[in-house]
Amino acid sequence: MDKLPEDENSIEKGVIFRPHHVSITVKDPEKSRNFYKLFGFKEVFRWSDSSTTVIHMKLNDLILEIFSFKETESSSDQRESLEEELKIIGVKHFALRVKDIQKAKKFLSEIGIVPENTRINKGRTGILYFFIRDPDGIFVEIVQDDRNI
Repeated sequence: MDKLPEDENSIEKGVIFRPHHVSITVKDPEKSRNFYKLFGFKEVFRWSDSSTTVIHMKLNDLILEIFSFKETESSSDQRESLEEELKIIGVKHFALRVKDIQKAKKFLSEIGIVPENTRINKGRTGILYFFIRDPDGIFVEIVQDDRNI
């Protein structure tokens, strides 16, 4: 589709979209499962065969779909920094919202999860944030968004 219609609105057409899940592929599904449990995700589904494991973990209305394959390959295009990563087309990270970002950063530091940078940033969008990485190096943004949008 070269040009999207500017005046189309799915809600006006009776179609409502809501977030459902984010999917990641990891090396060690148990290590990732334990990592995401720290944020309140709970395992709600698991399927496995000799070559593949799929775990669904739920936090409120969001499902984190974790894939692991017997022959998983690391991405050769994974960037060292978020600044590099954001310039490449594709999915970059997902965010978890907190009420008190200082408290969240302190909690993560106390359990050995080191933020990507030492300070909490204020983004162009007006939210406070910092990034961490999961056991496979996937960026996870921690945000405090006090806007009423």
